[in-house]
Amino acid sequence: MRLPNIKSVRTEIVTRLFRIETVELEFSNGIQRQYERLPPTGEPAVIVVALDSGRDLILVREYAAGFHDFQLSLPKGTAFPGESLGHAAARELSEETGFGARNVEFVKNLRLAPGHMGFTINVMFATDLYPNQLQGGEPEPPEVVTWPVTDLDQLLVSDEFNEARAIAALSLCKERLLSV
Repeated sequence: MRLPNIKSVRTEIVTRLFRIETVELEFSNGIQRQYERLPPTGEPAVIVVALDSGRDLILVREYAAGFHDFQLSLPKGTAFPGESLGHAAARELSEETGFGARNVEFVKNLRLAPGHMGFTINVMFATDLYPNQLQGGEPEPPEVVTWPVTDLDQLLVSDEFNEARAIAALSLCKERLLSV
């Protein structure tokens, strides 16, 4: 397969967080199409699967503007310019949950909706936690919720835990979680 030929790219809208582009493409069979996309911008993002010494997952319940509701999920955020993924994951964990992590491992880079968005998030696995509260950028601190790793399957199907990125991250870390 050959990538389609980009005939033109036009920026439609720019906000503080997003840019929407219209891309004119010509495919190898001559068919032309127009796509709208959100191209990648800014620094990489991390989502953190953290396990404490009591074998509990560290979750957060925080405001989700897209649904104007509180959602149970995993700690996550964006790296600072030049910050490593491991450091960003440990920092976000400290800001959102009050726990630092001595051990942070990269698991996988996920593409969120590649048909329309160039956004990715990096799944990170954190263990050997210790108390470490850092000031975060949230307007109010998220609620920290612990969940026994032995009840992981119940969490994955729980009605209150439904963010696809978090479900994917936990699924990718399941073997690690059950073997620690």
